[in-house]
Amino acid sequence: MGNTTERTPAADVKAAIAAERRELAAMLDGLSAEEWDAPTLCGGWRVREVAAHMTLGFRYSLARTAGELIRARGSLHRMTDRCARKDAAAHSTRELTAFLGDNADHPWKPPVGGIEAALGHDVIHGLDITVALGLGRRVPEERVRILLGAVNARTVTFFGADLSGVELRADDLDWSFGTGTPLSGAAQDLLLLAYGRRLPPGHLRGDLGDRFLMAQT
Repeated sequence: MGNTTERTPAADVKAAIAAERRELAAMLDGLSAEEWDAPTLCGGWRVREVAAHMTLGFRYSLARTAGELIRARGSLHRMTDRCARKDAAAHSTRELTAFLGDNADHPWKPPVGGIEAALGHDVIHGLDITVALGLGRRVPEERVRILLGAVNARTVTFFGADLSGVELRADDLDWSFGTGTPLSGAAQDLLLLAYGRRLPPGHLRGDLGDRFLMAQT
């Protein structure tokens, strides 16, 4: 159980990214106006802000990104929040959907983490939407396994997840992480915990499950 040091070939990761983007674009295309304005697992962002954020890397040049970062006084969090809100207001839902689907093969990746981090960006933000909306989408296992293999103490710290005293145990594949009181759930839900998310009720099983519930509005 746990992580593996065997890395998935880059070509396979790129294929997984392209497939994920196309599937998420199809999902977005089927949402109602009310769903586009619904909250997600990303605090303060609706579906439209998450979609705008997911596609920022396709639409912003390096120079424009640097300019936005300077405008945000060097705060990446402030920059991404400002851009997501601005772009969500500036573009229609049809445009936001097309930005994702039309860039399925775009080579963008985050500044750190490599090609696997690009897959993580798409998968996690897709789950931010589908889990919050209760759509029941299951990310294909091979994509989840790639991301689970990259979960380590540095990953957890980077995303601000507090998993102290907890052992995550997937109940749909052979994976665990951490030590302490067992907390079980679907692998993709546990992946969200490792990325600092909180979940709606009914996704986790264990004595510490309430610790990771999202705030109810």
